[in-house]
Amino acid sequence: MTTAASGPAVAPARARLATTVFFLVSGFGFSTWASRIPTIQQQLGLSEAELGSVLLALPAGLMLTLPVTGALLQRFSSRQIMLVGAVLYNLALALLGLATHTWQLVVLLFCFGSSRNLLNISVNAQSVGVQALYPRSIIATFHGMWSVAGFAAAAVGAGLIGLRIGPGYHFLAAAVVLTGLALAFYPGTLALPPTPTAERRPAFALPDKTLLKFGVMAFASMACEGTMYDWSAIYFAKAAHAPVGTVGFVTYMVAMTLGRFLGDALVSRYGVRTMLRGSGLLMTAGLLLAALVPQPLVAGAGFVLVGLGVSCVIPLVFGMAGRSATLGSGSAIAAVSTVGYFGFLLVPPVVGFVAQAANLRWAFGLMACLGVVLYALVSRLREPDNVAAPTAATPVLE
Repeated sequence: MTTAASGPAVAPARARLATTVFFLVSGFGFSTWASRIPTIQQQLGLSEAELGSVLLALPAGLMLTLPVTGALLQRFSSRQIMLVGAVLYNLALALLGLATHTWQLVVLLFCFGSSRNLLNISVNAQSVGVQALYPRSIIATFHGMWSVAGFAAAAVGAGLIGLRIGPGYHFLAAAVVLTGLALAFYPGTLALPPTPTAERRPAFALPDKTLLKFGVMAFASMACEGTMYDWSAIYFAKAAHAPVGTVGFVTYMVAMTLGRFLGDALVSRYGVRTMLRGSGLLMTAGLLLAALVPQPLVAGAGFVLVGLGVSCVIPLVFGMAGRSATLGSGSAIAAVSTVGYFGFLLVPPVVGFVAQAANLRWAFGLMACLGVVLYALVSRLREPDNVAAPTAATPVLE
């Protein structure tokens, strides 16, 4: 079999498996770091505000690398960028566990964010190529598997905390295994050609009024996701006084993963707008529940609601944005994702500042407004309920 995109003969099943493995590498690596944030905060003696400042290094690395990644993809195959990104990503992960000073953690988080950008953009390009080999939609499965990997990493982190194994050994072991997987499955990836000059798009596409609405919806959802990744374990440990704070992160990841695998069937039955309105309500209810009743069981139930609420928002919003009449599908997705990704990367550090000024309960309570914003914007949508979820032409950045 041949494809116009890849040129040489490929085995669809092999390419799909290889791409899935790289999604797993991305998800497992990021959640490995997130699961040990409370431990590293304690080791370095960081306050909530100080931790919030340190966490800014990761989005700084990611955002500053965006134009670099775009330029590289115009010169090299996405599979090459993906492998380099995976190796650098795991190297940064291994070194994160060895940081003994705050400045070292800042530098390494910058590198972690930069390499994560290289890996994630290129692996999404690979997923589009694999989708072209199949007559049915499979691209959502890749993102579901990213969530599965994140959940697995959170569970491993909880177990290692219970065994009193430090982040240094934890991160090193994870990095070695993930690098080995990337090298082993690299031959099965697609040899997609670099992006032709004629198809180059601006590094940053500004959304018009309609797309800006979608962008704010994405911002609200991804801000909530980023907050849960960076602060759920800390909230469970400090506000809910749970014996193992990572349980909060695991609870959230399980719910989000389940929601992603069930989302397509629910959208088919209830429609896009109903799903998105419900997502906003679940986000608000979950965050308020955790903030108002900071007990492990009740906060855990709140985290379940939050996980279910955010699980399908981004695919649905990107699917609607891809139907834009003012921009091409890819440019529209890029415009919306740029706004949304700022929420994922920049809001979690703000949570730290709010927690320092008041406390974590107030910070989580304020984040409940994100669900209200989502619900209000969805209620004003004029898009039909049968708007499709992202297709092979509209990759979703994890």
